[in-house]
Amino acid sequence: MKKIIVAEDELAIREFVVINLERAGYEVTECDDGLKAWQILEEKNFEFEIAILDVMMPGMDGMELCKKLRKASKTIGIIILTAKSQEMDKISGLMHGADDYVIKPFSPSELIARVDALYRRVAMNVKIIENNFKENIESGEFSLNLIKRSLKKKDKKIDLTKVEFQIMEYFLSNRNKILTREEILNHVWNQNGDEKMVDVNIRRLRVKIEDNPSHPRHIITIWGSGYKWEN
Repeated sequence: MKKIIVAEDELAIREFVVINLERAGYEVTECDDGLKAWQILEEKNFEFEIAILDVMMPGMDGMELCKKLRKASKTIGIIILTAKSQEMDKISGLMHGADDYVIKPFSPSELIARVDALYRRVAMNVKIIENNFKENIESGEFSLNLIKRSLKKKDKKIDLTKVEFQIMEYFLSNRNKILTREEILNHVWNQNGDEKMVDVNIRRLRVKIEDNPSHPRHIITIWGSGYKWEN
């Protein structure tokens, strides 16, 4: 589950943010005080992917919380909520380590778009760290570059769509492990739904990477289960 903490002292705004984040599939922890938010973050060992922080809060203001949080965690994504007139808050937030800011009032679609984009960046950074800061994941004749988001086979570049890249990253990070269609769907699309989307994109990916897509050597179908990557 994608975990977010929301620190906002205005009840109406906090409820608005929490409801829309939960609808988008995020697990939300909320609080109305900056100091309480810091205590929650410490207690949970900074396990959240994203923190959404209002600037003006009791206990500890959003800027101080942002500064402390960035020192404690290099990977967490931080979004500052700021009023339209508070131009310096945007600059100050970014200087203290925030990744983005959202100006009040904002629409649900803008909020979710900003959060989703930041979550993808955070997830990629975490994946790079999990791979010991390696820029590439290697598997036999394949090399997947996590920074440039590109794939090479025997030094020949293979053009991938965003979805195909995410599937390849998932496979290469879980070599020789059976991945169910449901797991792939959740990892790539962050949802439950039509598993045919997985099969269609697997077929397209096989056409690009397999010498003989009809008899694949790398993306192997495990009947009744899902797929497995083999070198």
